[in-house]
Amino acid sequence: MRQVLVVHFSQTGQLNRLVQSVCVPLQASDGVQVDFLALQPAQPFPFPWPFLGFFRIFPETVLMKPQPLLPLAVDPDKRYDLIILAYQVWFLSPSLPCTSFLASPEAAQLLKGSPVVTLIGCRNMWLMAQEKVKARLQALGAKLVDNVVLTDACGTAASFLATPLWMFTGRQKPYSWVPRAGIDETEIAAASRFGEAMARRLLADQQPIEQPMLSGLGAVKVDEKLIASEKVGNRSFTLWSRLLSALGPQQSRRRGAGLVVYIVFLICLIITVVPITAVLKKLLAPLSKARIQREKAYFAGPSGE
Repeated sequence: MRQVLVVHFSQTGQLNRLVQSVCVPLQASDGVQVDFLALQPAQPFPFPWPFLGFFRIFPETVLMKPQPLLPLAVDPDKRYDLIILAYQVWFLSPSLPCTSFLASPEAAQLLKGSPVVTLIGCRNMWLMAQEKVKARLQALGAKLVDNVVLTDACGTAASFLATPLWMFTGRQKPYSWVPRAGIDETEIAAASRFGEAMARRLLADQQPIEQPMLSGLGAVKVDEKLIASEKVGNRSFTLWSRLLSALGPQQSRRRGAGLVVYIVFLICLIITVVPITAVLKKLLAPLSKARIQREKAYFAGPSGE
């Protein structure tokens, strides 16, 4: 019997639906046992988020400072043939529950020497978060064999408004004039193809999984227009996170005041610098085409587009 562990955390329920879609074929396979580990923060995160409350966790998220989790309902000594790590992206970083799990002693035992598939559901920017997860997995001795990413259907520009409204109201389409936030439900349903491919590989033989299973299935789509923006944004986020963290703990007035300054800065950045950068990238695209293609191929790995 092949053993699969699925580690996941979802605030809105969307990632849980994606996990379920991927795992249905695995659960339907007689030779595969699937265990689920739902991560639960010791202090639950609210949903919908209070506006300032969401930004208060910004420094800890970007700096990947683990927060307490409830005891993990898993046997860390059990060996799994495959581990699926499903996570959201917060502030160009893995969500705090994911970060906290990766820093736990249980994760160190479970992941050492294990093949891992990462499963991401997010707005559209996931490259830097995945780089951070890859680094943690490598440090823990895990082997990343595949990556699956599903992003919001409404597009980059519209999701700048639609996704925050979902976060702060709890509704995917709070107003008629706002596009529906989130991943298209047909895309979530179609993600079962990834579970089917995993099941075929798991049942093909009893050998360890060492190569990608999802090549050619459209597991990821890299938007080359966002590569530079993510790199710049990640550097900015890191700098501000260190500054805000130095001001005091999450609920302190000093951090709250610093966050107000940061939010104003962020809005100005989005309104001015982001459009200018987009225009410059378009003008310089012919000169950097080869480099962009190399970066795109790198970020698409290991599954490929």
